[in-house]
Amino acid sequence: MSGYGCMISMSQGESIVQLEDYFEHIGLHAIRLKGHRIGIEHLLHYYLDGYTVEEIKQLYPEIELEQIHAAILYYLQNRATLDAYRARLASEAQVAAQSWANTSPLAQRLQAARQQQEVT
Repeated sequence: MSGYGCMISMSQGESIVQLEDYFEHIGLHAIRLKGHRIGIEHLLHYYLDGYTVEEIKQLYPEIELEQIHAAILYYLQNRATLDAYRARLASEAQVAAQSWANTSPLAQRLQAARQQQEVT
């Protein structure tokens, strides 16, 4: 995902930073906003659902508007890669949820109770 080399001017107009400088790539598993534990997928979820930058800012007050704009620009420049990344995360979450449901004693008791109610 790196290598696009897009440069954006910061709000002061004095510094120029690489777009990738806004993100921390943690192996192949996570892309987080630098200095935060928030993954880019969380911001993109709201952006793709039609939220404005200002509405996203209200949901994540600790994130600067500049960082939200950078996340959207990064997505627009790497759409196919980030769509695949988001799909992989969703798939992994679904597998984890199914695994938990299949092995959790609580889930097993709830399933047994549901089956018992269906029989009676």
